[in-house]
Amino acid sequence: MKKNHKTILVDRVKKYHFELKHLLILLLILLTFQVFVSVIQKYSMRNFLVDTQKWYQQDFAERIAILTATSLEMLLETSAQNQNHNDIEVKKIVQAFNIILSQQLLQHHVEEVCVILSAKGGDITATDKGQALFSYFFDHSTGQQESDIYYDHAVKMYKTIMKDMEASEQIYSTLEGRQAVHVFVPFVPKGEYAGAVYMKSKPEFSFLTGGILTGYNEISLISTGLILFGLLAMFYISTYAMRERNEAQEQLYQEREKKLKENIHLQKEALFAKRIYHTHHKAEKIMGFIKEDLSALAIKNIDSIKYRVIKYANFISRVIYDMKWFDPPIHAIRNPIFKTDLNELIKFIIDNIFLRVSKNRDQFEFNLDLDRQLPKLGINEFVIWEIIEPLIQNSIDHSDDEKIVISIRTQYDKKKNVTRVFVEDDGKGIAPELLEKNDLGVKKIFLENISTKNQNQRSGYGCYIAYEIATERCGWQIDAVNKTNNGCQMILTIPHFA
Repeated sequence: MKKNHKTILVDRVKKYHFELKHLLILLLILLTFQVFVSVIQKYSMRNFLVDTQKWYQQDFAERIAILTATSLEMLLETSAQNQNHNDIEVKKIVQAFNIILSQQLLQHHVEEVCVILSAKGGDITATDKGQALFSYFFDHSTGQQESDIYYDHAVKMYKTIMKDMEASEQIYSTLEGRQAVHVFVPFVPKGEYAGAVYMKSKPEFSFLTGGILTGYNEISLISTGLILFGLLAMFYISTYAMRERNEAQEQLYQEREKKLKENIHLQKEALFAKRIYHTHHKAEKIMGFIKEDLSALAIKNIDSIKYRVIKYANFISRVIYDMKWFDPPIHAIRNPIFKTDLNELIKFIIDNIFLRVSKNRDQFEFNLDLDRQLPKLGINEFVIWEIIEPLIQNSIDHSDDEKIVISIRTQYDKKKNVTRVFVEDDGKGIAPELLEKNDLGVKKIFLENISTKNQNQRSGYGCYIAYEIATERCGWQIDAVNKTNNGCQMILTIPHFA
């Protein structure tokens, strides 16, 4: 039995022509390439980290020094220099100076902080004592201050840049070695140049650099192993695929059968997908209107903007709701709780959708003749929106950039308990072939992939979607005809169910 198992294993290995020498050659090439790439990348990363560290050290030190100088200047701005101060006020001011200068030293990387002042007579003094600063600015003892010996090196550095700094009032910073940063910030209380705020800091980032490089080395080793096993897996799979190709033909027929079933299902979802596409495009436009309204919000127009934004937001909510359903429940479309004012909705679409679009706005104008006796509709207003808007857009699209007048009229027939909506224009009308009916009695203009746009425009599904929603979901009738003189007319017939 053992020999049989060994024989089977050997046969399987021979079948795939997989030998140890192949693995060794592959491993050698991969390791050589990976080591070479890793060394180059490690060297590049180290240089990048060093340069980044230098930049960050200077930037961080400059920010702290600027904050210190600004705090001192703000203190001098808020303290009157031309009045006598009592002992308590003097103590508070001196204490404030000491706090500002000493609190930066609490950070472990900040080593020195002082104020370098230009005294009368050309003398330069450096101090970190609040009492000395008080005497300089409030007692005006400019010639009696003694410089702190501890900051002699800072004074020497300041003397080399003093003239340039006084002329430009720019920050000067230098990097000593790889860590120490010397920063000089112009000190200009009340707009008068008085000297500079000096700071020396040594930010330490070697632990961070070392950690990144160590992590990079670990990642390089892991990636090498993953690449190796990935190549081996690809080799095995390709060889296995060669052995299985005789079975592929049979699986192909099975896959075709499966695809046919999927295509049938996809055809059922086509209307859903196209409706979502169009409503998503409209939603983008609506979001732009919301942003414009919020930008123009003021006390005098808050009520009108509030009304529009609520309508827009409800439409966006409806778009999101439609995305969840292939076949929305009927109560979300037709329900007695809906009390939609069709006239108000038409006015809103005209005023706040079409007349807000700046592009080709001069191409069309609207005439409204709305029947005030129109009863409320038990249809969700945003479903009606998806029907009315494409019909109006159709008149604009087939006008060939010529100016047209779009007339919208509503009419209520009390005897028949029917409302009719007429959307017409004085353009060139609809091509006669689009008004022909197919075998099901549906005019071609309402079929899928049929458009009234020019060939250089992208065809849409506006009339198709409007027809499907109106007839299939709302139980309405819709028709398209050419007028006797010029233009076309879309007619919506809306029965009112008891």
